[in-house]
Amino acid sequence: MLRTAVVAGQFYSGNKERLQSDVEALMVAATPEPSIAVMSPHAGYVYSGAVAGKTFSHVKIPKEVIILGPNHHGRGHAAAVYAHGAWETPLGRVEIASALAERLLAECSMAADDFTAHMDEHSLEVQVPFLQYASPGLRIVPLCIGRMPLDTLLGLGDGLARVISACEEPPLIVASTDMTHYESGEIARQKDSLALDRVLALDPEGLYKVVHENKISMCGVLPTVVMLRAALAFGATQAELVAYSNSGDVTGDQSSVVGYAGVRVF
Repeated sequence: MLRTAVVAGQFYSGNKERLQSDVEALMVAATPEPSIAVMSPHAGYVYSGAVAGKTFSHVKIPKEVIILGPNHHGRGHAAAVYAHGAWETPLGRVEIASALAERLLAECSMAADDFTAHMDEHSLEVQVPFLQYASPGLRIVPLCIGRMPLDTLLGLGDGLARVISACEEPPLIVASTDMTHYESGEIARQKDSLALDRVLALDPEGLYKVVHENKISMCGVLPTVVMLRAALAFGATQAELVAYSNSGDVTGDQSSVVGYAGVRVF
């Protein structure tokens, strides 16, 4: 099965040469460091691409990557794995790491092989060109996460950790999320700092709680909770904020913004 790009020409260029040039320009000079996981934004590249590019520039991308993203549309299974085939972007095809996906499905009973959730979902797709650029020939396992209770999210994280622990070269986990939506830049920074404090403390339960209690519109909080739990179980001890900005930094209008953050977990 081939999933063609659904937001090429919208969130990023649909032209191969232009996209290659754009991604190259968004990456920065940095020494890629071994990492367990990454948190990266998923808006249009004109808005969040600089944060994503800087974040991925600081991370050594292995040959297999598990991408966790939120289900914005509500279709399909709540933990939908795209387990077979390939994804296509203007930069070419990326094969699904099917053996890794099958191990994930076997280890995580709450997950299911389901392409429906992925059909129109942008949150995972926009990460792929950066990964292709940084690690040509890589394979991916896309996992689209919908509403699940906290204990199920934590169980999924534990299962992911068991899967990556069994790999000779552990795959990178990428959690795709934007931060506060459509509040002033000042309020967005205040709310996002509360959430980022918990991310940087490697506190998945605390992140889930603070986002709920403070009504923080962090769309990928559930994938980030799973990522943090998996990273902790795999042995993560530190996290660093690589970059933070908001859409108003591009438009010049801070009255209503979307926040973007890039975090490396190691």
